[in-house]
Amino acid sequence: MTENVEKFFAIYSADAALRRRLAEAEAAYPGCLEIREDVVRDVLLPVAEELGLPFTVKELRAYETRIKLERNMRDEITDEDEDFEGFWLVDRGWAYDENLITKAEKKFEERNDL
Repeated sequence: MTENVEKFFAIYSADAALRRRLAEAEAAYPGCLEIREDVVRDVLLPVAEELGLPFTVKELRAYETRIKLERNMRDEITDEDEDFEGFWLVDRGWAYDENLITKAEKKFEERNDL
């Protein structure tokens, strides 16, 4: 199904309104690494589903990892690299928030009586 990821991002790259829609939805999240998969599940995957291009977080991670490796292996920057909108999971650039991790660990422990 990674072909759905590729098709989705082809549409995403060409559609400014879609990019704005996702950016506005993503802005409701604090932008920390700890919840990036939740953001993908809550923001990106439903839109892909609406477009008839369902995929999973695992498939997105595989796609992004492949793209990153391909980009790193090239010696020069291409036009495609210049137009690149960025990753959702890999190298998203969000901050590591120790407070959120601590809160999440406490909730996990409380739920599991650890």
